[in-house]
Amino acid sequence: MLKTLMTSTMIAGVAFTGAALADGHGGPYAPYAGETLIVNFPAHPHYNAVLEVLPQFTEETGIEVEVDMLPYLDMRERQTLELSLDEGAYDLIAYVVFSKADYVYADQVYNLAPFFMNPRLANPDYDAEDLIDGYVQNIGVAGGERGYLPGPTGSLYGLPFGSETSVMYYRTDVFEELGLEPATDYDTLLEQACMIPEQVDGMGGVASRAASGHQASHAFLLHLAPLGGRVFGDGWEPTINSPEGVAAAEALRTIVECGPEGSSAFGPSEAANAFAQGQAAMFIDSIAFAGTFEDESRSQVAGNVGWAPHPCAEQCASQTGGFGLAIPRNGANPEAAFLLMQWLTSREGDLAVAMAGGNPSRFSTYANEELNAQYPWSATFGEALADADPDWRPIIPPWGRINADIGTTMSQVLTEGLDPQEALDGIAERTRTLMEEEGYYTWQ
Repeated sequence: MLKTLMTSTMIAGVAFTGAALADGHGGPYAPYAGETLIVNFPAHPHYNAVLEVLPQFTEETGIEVEVDMLPYLDMRERQTLELSLDEGAYDLIAYVVFSKADYVYADQVYNLAPFFMNPRLANPDYDAEDLIDGYVQNIGVAGGERGYLPGPTGSLYGLPFGSETSVMYYRTDVFEELGLEPATDYDTLLEQACMIPEQVDGMGGVASRAASGHQASHAFLLHLAPLGGRVFGDGWEPTINSPEGVAAAEALRTIVECGPEGSSAFGPSEAANAFAQGQAAMFIDSIAFAGTFEDESRSQVAGNVGWAPHPCAEQCASQTGGFGLAIPRNGANPEAAFLLMQWLTSREGDLAVAMAGGNPSRFSTYANEELNAQYPWSATFGEALADADPDWRPIIPPWGRINADIGTTMSQVLTEGLDPQEALDGIAERTRTLMEEEGYYTWQ
């Protein structure tokens, strides 16, 4: 679906200043006025908000923007094709976080340092320090520690935009009726997850992703990091089958068994819908769902939803994920694309998108009084970002195959009674074989 964005007036009550001159488009945008950028965005609540804000960019700069919006899994397939061509269709892409390793390793997206060094392009008031650390590390940096984290050798290839962390939503009316407080630790979480269905007829404990494949893997990893586990230890040795890994698999199995009917087949939308329709007392997933739960046209629990940070165990470690922006190396207009990227992720742009219902990427946005008045959950989400873990999953080129193996095997744990230790031992063995084939043990 291709959407052309034209000009409009001030968006979401946020005034943008300093870009357009009184006699027309000028300043850093003048050389690019009249150009059309083609961008690829996912069909996602954050990017729906972006569509509302983009016309302001055109009004200020004279640069037109056409948006090719696709479901995010289809988007990945399309990007893989376009990035492999000599001349690609896109000037700017929003990529899913786990695509970072593939695109950087294949040298398909620009290192952003030359753009930020260019005084004709880089806004001196951009304030990169205000960007949320965990998001930048997870979404944008590659080449540092383990190849996908920051460090002395790391470089910036993308900027967080539509990034997410995990939080806990809970039914305030149910918790009040039962005299409960939202869980801050996993022992309490699992106890409540199975106790509430015994106390409230027809209600599951926690609505969770669990469908075979990526969703089951995502749900397992969501608990692995707080419980102290990692997929790999030192030297790339798989540690997914550690006691912490087994505890995470058992936690997920408990959550699914005590969850709403059909939980083992839930993707994120199904799990969110189960919570929105009053079929579960809790939901642990992305901040992106908050607006849906308060929309009375789509939710039966609006007005009865509370928000809390992701519960802790051995450590506090909420997920980091979602989307970032990158500039394809085979795009036609990289400098204009950078100007759009910089504009969208600026203090003003981030706030405008957030006010329209998107996910902030800046600390200042979460602290904004107007935002918190409009979206009362924002303050809690800002607090949760203190625990955002950029290493909750390893974003390396072989991750797609490892992730698929975790997802299908974990589904067997949830639906076929496969022993968690046996399941994770098998994943660890297959992962080590794959990592050896990929050269990760060459220097040992």
